[in-house]
Amino acid sequence: MTASLEDLFSKRLRSGLDSEAPTPLYFQLFSVLKNMILDGTLSFGERIPTEEQLARVFDVSRITAKRSMDELAKEGLVERRRGKGSHVIYKYTPKPVQAPLVGMLQEIESMARNSHATVLECSFMAPPRGIQEELELGAGENALHLIRVREREGMKFGYYLSWTAGVDTPDNPALFETEPRLSYFRQNGLVITHVTQTLSACAADHQTAEALEVNVGSPLLTLTRRSYNKINEREHLRDHLTAYYNPEHFQYEMDLKID
Repeated sequence: MTASLEDLFSKRLRSGLDSEAPTPLYFQLFSVLKNMILDGTLSFGERIPTEEQLARVFDVSRITAKRSMDELAKEGLVERRRGKGSHVIYKYTPKPVQAPLVGMLQEIESMARNSHATVLECSFMAPPRGIQEELELGAGENALHLIRVREREGMKFGYYLSWTAGVDTPDNPALFETEPRLSYFRQNGLVITHVTQTLSACAADHQTAEALEVNVGSPLLTLTRRSYNKINEREHLRDHLTAYYNPEHFQYEMDLKID
């Protein structure tokens, strides 16, 4: 693992464990690491930070870090080998479903216009190493980072984390409370030509549970969306979004027809 722990674990993640919460610290840390494995931030074959490193960066005891790693191993997400460290052994390779892009983008914008978002973070900063590489950013290059909670009729149904290259930070981040990000992209000259989506599930960690007002460990639907544009016949990833949905308030439905 070549990325620094500060790059791998954002400040929000590092400060997100709560010793006063009813959920044990080891389970909070386990949930953070599990979600990073399931969404591909910690990818197949990648080495996990050591117990000492995890204890230091999350300000917990080594016993807490060890128990979190033991739980990951029990779930078959990592393999622990003495002298060689712990490595991710989870690999998810879904088959893509073909769907019209125009309809998908219209659906995304419709959802945005028919709900309200609260912006928790809007900043221009360096993404985690994996996302930095996907966005083809060099060392020291930044991207627009947004964290939002979306609700409808008072029900918080979605928690969104996104990284976008090629656009500037808006003068007023509050515009993302009502304006779809796709509209802002177009205004900044970023045209999306290809989208891939991966659906999965995870357990709510402390931060996500607090944002969606659910219990830590509650089952959530996760969606990772990668949006590309094409330059000189070559596609470039410009936007990486991970969304966490409360299944009690949100369902993802696709209606596909054979031509």
